[in-house]
Parts: sequence; structure tokens; C-alpha cells
Amino acid sequence: MDTEAKHTERDRSSAPETGEEGEGSRFARSSRPSRGLSWRTAGLLGVICTVVVLLFSHFVLQPFQIPSSSMEPTLQVGDRVLVNKLAYRFSSVPERGDVVVFDGTGSFVQEGVRENPVSALTRGALAALGLAEPAETDFVKRVVGVGGDHVVCCDRGGRVEVNGVPVDERYLHPDDVPSEVPFDIVVPQGTLWVMGDHRSNSRDSRDHLGEPGGGMVPVDKVIGRADWIGWPIGRWTSLERPGTFSGVPDPGRMPGGAHG
Repeated sequence: MDTEAKHTERDRSSAPETGEEGEGSRFARSSRPSRGLSWRTAGLLGVICTVVVLLFSHFVLQPFQIPSSSMEPTLQVGDRVLVNKLAYRFSSVPERGDVVVFDGTGSFVQEGVRENPVSALTRGALAALGLAEPAETDFVKRVVGVGGDHVVCCDRGGRVEVNGVPVDERYLHPDDVPSEVPFDIVVPQGTLWVMGDHRSNSRDSRDHLGEPGGGMVPVDKVIGRADWIGWPIGRWTSLERPGTFSGVPDPGRMPGGAHG
């Protein structure tokens, strides 16, 4: 009798225990953390992010790696500047003192120079992310003269003169003079006269005076305005337009008008 009673009690107690274990198993299964993203999902997200960055770089803000010392001390070799591509999209135009990035095809580089399509695509994608040097046809310089300006070098004090006013270019490399090459030009409408801040180490508008276009850069070839130094971190700063040209009158207000 005792044996049967004990056996019956064990049977009754075994049912709930089994039920509890079942519930516990279901709970354990439901509480397991879900697996991480699959390789396919992660790859798709990576592609989407890359496309978004490339589109943003193409239309809004593009990193531009500085390949030479022609803009020292303002820009150093290896700096990444952030080029504002919307700066001149809405009726605004480049102004004297702006640091601009432009396509020099037809002005600084002869027409017909073509890069291998595959390498051009690869380099373009890396350059858009600031991971490679820009194309050989892309340049960064400072605007010294805009359409209609009469630009002369140099006055008796050795300074560049714009519309009859000598300008104090404090952004120049400390070992440089404004120009060792004399020039006297009138900038055609719709074009720019550009120069590097390191004048003795810059191939700019002065070097193309005798070529078609006379060293002038068409405004529609300007890619954007360099507004910030984004890399390296220790050189984070904005590139504000200097007050160098604040006293320069518009060409139409010059006594006697432009000439040259």
C-alpha cells in the first residue's frame, strides 16, 4: 500500500514538473537573441551607404585632397578640404579672395587629354571620398580677378593691383613676392584670374598667358568653393574670404574704366 501511494504521488508531481519544463523550454527558445545581420544584408547596407555618400559628394560637399604645395601656407600637401558645390549654384558667383576648385580642361590643360575609363572611374570614386588625389585636370587656386577686373603686377611697392587699388595679400607664402612675372590683363566677363598663394611654386593663370584663353578660367568650370579644412584633425578650420579685396571697386566704377 505504501509503495503504491508513494508511486502515485510521484506520478502526480511528475506531470506539473514536465509542464513547467516545457514552458521553460519554450521561454528559453523565445528569449534567445536573434542572430546578427547576414553577410548579404550587411553588404547591401554597405552599398547603400556608399551610394548615398557618393551622391552627397557629387552634388553637395566633396572632400578634395591637396596634391601640391602651390597653396601654402593656406593649404598643406595632404590636407583634405571640403568643397561646397552649392556655393555658386543659385545665382551666386565666385568673388575675389575665394579659394576655388575647378576643372582646368581647356584653360590649364589642353583639350583631348583623356584618362583610361576604368582607372578614371575608380580614381573618381576614391577622390569623391577624399581617399585619392584629384584628377590631373582639377586645380585649387585663389580668385584674384573676376570678369571686367583690370589686374596688374606689380606696382612700385611690388604689390598686385586690382582696378587701380594695390592689395595687401597677407595669405601669401612668407618667402614669396606677389609675382616675379609681370602682367597687365583685363579679365573677360564670365571668367576668373586665379593664382596660388605660394606664387613661386604655383602654375596658375600667369603660366598660360600666351595660350588659348590667356590663363582665364571659365566660371562654369568651377566645381565649388573650398570652405573648410576637414583633415587632418589638427588643422580643422574654415576658409573664410579674406578682407584683402574689400577696398577694390567694381570695374564700372574705375576712373577711366578698365584697360590693358
